[in-house]
Amino acid sequence: MGAVASGAVAAVGRGGTATAAAPGLDDPAKKEIAMKLVSSAENSSLDWKAQYQYIEDIGDGRGYTAGIIGFCSGTGDMLDLVELYTRRRPGNVLAAYLPALRRVDGSDSHAGLDPGYPADWRRAARDTAFQQAQNDERDRVYFDPAVARGRADGLRALGQFIYYDALVMHGDGDDPTGFRAIRERALRGAEPPARGGDERAYLDAFLDARVWAMRQEEAHSDTSRVDTAQRVFLRKGNLDLNTPLDWKVYGDSYHIG
Repeated sequence: MGAVASGAVAAVGRGGTATAAAPGLDDPAKKEIAMKLVSSAENSSLDWKAQYQYIEDIGDGRGYTAGIIGFCSGTGDMLDLVELYTRRRPGNVLAAYLPALRRVDGSDSHAGLDPGYPADWRRAARDTAFQQAQNDERDRVYFDPAVARGRADGLRALGQFIYYDALVMHGDGDDPTGFRAIRERALRGAEPPARGGDERAYLDAFLDARVWAMRQEEAHSDTSRVDTAQRVFLRKGNLDLNTPLDWKVYGDSYHIG
């Protein structure tokens, strides 16, 4: 039997027989769906490309949240992004803020960033080099690791997306509400397909663990991005994340045909 194509996960039918491979989340069409799903939760819009310029402090203790994936001044990923942008575009409008970004990393402080940083972020967002830097850091830090971990666990596109959304919100640190801790909590209740477990049962356990983690922070206590989106797809058995998709986040309805 030939190898499964890159970006696809082979499903296993009755008797352990491999069935036709379905595209993974890194298939371009599936990735576009993933970007829209996250944007619906992060920005209340399916137009994820309009979010390069987004920036605000949402009061979650992470300082400024900005860009297509919610890079934060308090968690290091915004600093990494601006450093990458500056390597590619020396002298850009955000480069002068690098010392301040290094100082505020790990806090919710705006010291050295106010008052000009938000306006300069929006200015930088008109530069295609900054847009590409956001894409590349999103993939390096969040998207690619989620797909790789999901594939290793035997998960199809929906499971890979569920991992991706969890990484976006919780990061992959050592704290008890980080992605790794969420996954370990899920593993105490169910096995993933790669270990012989049922995919739907495992993802249900993972989403239970994710909801628990979200409720530990007031800023993330609304769990609708799980309850009325990801859980809806799972209950319908849409493990390949096929369209059409209908879901709600924070009471707003969305559709991808």
